[in-house]
Amino acid sequence: MSKFRSTVSILATATALLALASCANTIKGVGRDAAGAVNATQSAAHSVEHAAKK
Repeated sequence: MSKFRSTVSILATATALLALASCANTIKGVGRDAAGAVNATQSAAHSVEHAAKK
């Protein structure tokens, strides 16, 4: 394999790894957002339940 092809292969691999790492961070962020929404919904439900008992 020529030096040029080796360099291109290395750069393509590095680019793919960076793209995958970015996707992983995005997925983690979505998971945190979803967990926060669930917690907020549960908190609101408890508040409504508490207010209804008064």
